[in-house]
Amino acid sequence: MIDVCCAIILNGDKILAVQRGPESSHPMKWEFPGGKIQENETAEESVVREIQEELSVQIEELFPVEPVGYDYGTKQIRLIPFVCSIQSGNIILTEHVSMRWFELDEWEDIDWAAADYELILKNRHRLQNLF
Repeated sequence: MIDVCCAIILNGDKILAVQRGPESSHPMKWEFPGGKIQENETAEESVVREIQEELSVQIEELFPVEPVGYDYGTKQIRLIPFVCSIQSGNIILTEHVSMRWFELDEWEDIDWAAADYELILKNRHRLQNLF
C-alpha cells in the first residue's frame, strides 16, 4: 500500500482539480494535486511540499478528511486528503497539463482518476457542508 497525500484546495465556493498528462500512469485523468509521502515525512508535511513542487504555491492546511484506499491492479494506494487554501503565490503547473476550478455539484462532470472519484464519493457530504 502506497501512502499518497492530496490537497482539496478551496477558493470561495470552488475546488481545484488538475489534469494528468498523456504520458502519465492515468493519462488525461483529473485529480487533486499531491503525491507520495516520503520516508520520515508526515502526511501534513508531504502535502505542503507536494503542492509547492506541483503548483508553486504555499498552502495552509485547514483539516484532514477521510482517507480512501484504492486498488489499481498494478498498485494499491491510500489517498490521504487535506482541505486547504492557498496562503501565498500564484499557481504555476509544473507536473499537470491543465487545471480547473469547479463547484462541488459539478464533480460528476469531471473524468477523475479512480481513487479521487472514490475519495469524493466517500467525503462529499462533509465537503458539501463547507459551502
